[in-house]
Amino acid sequence: MHKQQVIRRIFLSCLLGLLYPFSLLAQQAVDVTAKADTNSIRIGEQIKLQLTATLTPAQFKDPNFKIIFPVLPDSLEHFEVITRTSLDTVSTQDVHTLHQTFTLTSFDSGHWQIPPMRFEVITGANAAADSAVTLPIGIDVNTVAVDTTKAFKPIKAVQAVPWSIWDYWLYIAIGAGIVLIIGGLIWYFRSRPEKAPVVNTPTISPYELATRQLKTLKEEKLWQQGDVKQYYTRLTDILRTYFEHQFNIAALEQTSEELLQNIKPVTKLNQQRDKLRSLLAIADLAKFAKLQPTADEHEDCMVKAEEILEWTRPKAGATEEDGTAAEKQQA
Repeated sequence: MHKQQVIRRIFLSCLLGLLYPFSLLAQQAVDVTAKADTNSIRIGEQIKLQLTATLTPAQFKDPNFKIIFPVLPDSLEHFEVITRTSLDTVSTQDVHTLHQTFTLTSFDSGHWQIPPMRFEVITGANAAADSAVTLPIGIDVNTVAVDTTKAFKPIKAVQAVPWSIWDYWLYIAIGAGIVLIIGGLIWYFRSRPEKAPVVNTPTISPYELATRQLKTLKEEKLWQQGDVKQYYTRLTDILRTYFEHQFNIAALEQTSEELLQNIKPVTKLNQQRDKLRSLLAIADLAKFAKLQPTADEHEDCMVKAEEILEWTRPKAGATEEDGTAAEKQQA
């Protein structure tokens, strides 16, 4: 009895030992398939080839379990690969499906086979790679049926397409729009009213301006403060500016001698020639020769400037004959 139990245990152990590798193999088995959407095409038509690998939840979650899809070259025997998608995964509660789709075509007529596809299966970190292979797929590549009983037709000549204005309506509309815009701009610039030139009407006469400036200069008391040069520079500039605006003489650009020569045609101004000569002479010495005139000479120069202004003061409503004469002299 004891011997029978021992023999039974030995038999069961051997049986389990023999079945264990098959159970591991069944656990690691991967279902791989290759499927085409058609098995018959005409030359140049396309085939959708889908490669699929189905994994169990245990295989999918195992970090050491990997499956590598086959890498198809751009050209197979009698077939060419046009496009290929990236690897995609569809998961359910029971299985996980990996799939990839290839677009193939063929230009060789006949019955051809898409070769078996080899998947590499790695079951562990240090385990050797195993393989899972799909079955080949037969594809019929047919030619276009040609009726050989009929004669060959001659090549047709090039035919002209009838011209239609509606084929160019967009270009016509753009051209018409450009012409209208250009015409509108031309009409606008020609018809718009011209702006009248702005005439700056003087709000104060040259005589009144010069009189105010002399009064301001007198109140500043420059020579009393020792600034003799500035005093005579301002004094002569006031007179020269007055001559330029009142009598149209370029007095600011002329030397003292040139100014005395150019006032001759202006009767009123020429009558004050001696006073102007004396004033300019003292002013030039003070400005350029660093002469220090006396207080009486300072006062006398101011009085002469006021007298020149008063003598040449224009009458209200009268035309400036002297200014006209000066313009003729300069011309």
